Amino acid sequence: MVRTPLTPEERERGERLGELLRAARGARSMVEIAAGAGISVETLRKIESGRIATPAFFTVAALAGELGMRLDTLVEAVGQVPEQAAPERVA
Repeated sequence: MVRTPLTPEERERGERLGELLRAARGARSMVEIAAGAGISVETLRKIESGRIATPAFFTVAALAGELGMRLDTLVEAVGQVPEQAAPERVA
């Protein structure tokens, strides 16, 4: 499967996500966080370095849970979802 190239904005969001997760991890080891989230250390390393700029939702949710972070906090810190991809809200 050929993946479409990421936009500069997507790459930048991925880098911000990585920085935020790395900061939230603090002194805890990558091994501890990855094991708790059910992902490989290499996957966590790639996310934190921005090499996986668009990780799967469930991966981000697992990391947020392991780090004690709220998903809405991540969204606010990393950047909003593009309008065309955002679901419509019911009032």
